[in-house]
Amino acid sequence: MPHPIIRPEDWEKLVLENENRLYRAAFCILGDRHEAEDAVQDAFLKYLEKGANVRQPESWLMRVLINGCKSRLRLAWRRVVPLPDDLPYTDGEAKEELAELYSLPPDERAAVHLFYYEGYSTEEIAAMTSCRPGTVRSRLSRARAKLKKLLDEDKES
Repeated sequence: MPHPIIRPEDWEKLVLENENRLYRAAFCILGDRHEAEDAVQDAFLKYLEKGANVRQPESWLMRVLINGCKSRLRLAWRRVVPLPDDLPYTDGEAKEELAELYSLPPDERAAVHLFYYEGYSTEEIAAMTSCRPGTVRSRLSRARAKLKKLLDEDKES
């Protein structure tokens, strides 16, 4: 069966409307800008393969991106990368908060990012990450507890 044809103007609109959102999520999960860029490109390439057969492109792209990020994290050579110094921060406090967020395990980081920054519900996140809504709520709860502990330790220092 031939691949469906995507009109250039539809493709451009889809990319422009989703690339930043997907990149932010990939960067949050992977912690590396180059890995995040590659993951976003991979998600768009998979969309090109499916094309018009995808009913909800935005959530489909996010689900494919998250699965791609999970695969990248399982690679043997994968390591945790410190935050780049050239990221745009509003102040030193923002950088510290971002570093604390990146200290969380990837599944908790993903849940926090998708819930608080992208505005997805726990049910939507569960569908994207192929887990149960209760698992997403547990990850959010653990992440909040860890972040609270980190923030409390910073105040004591």
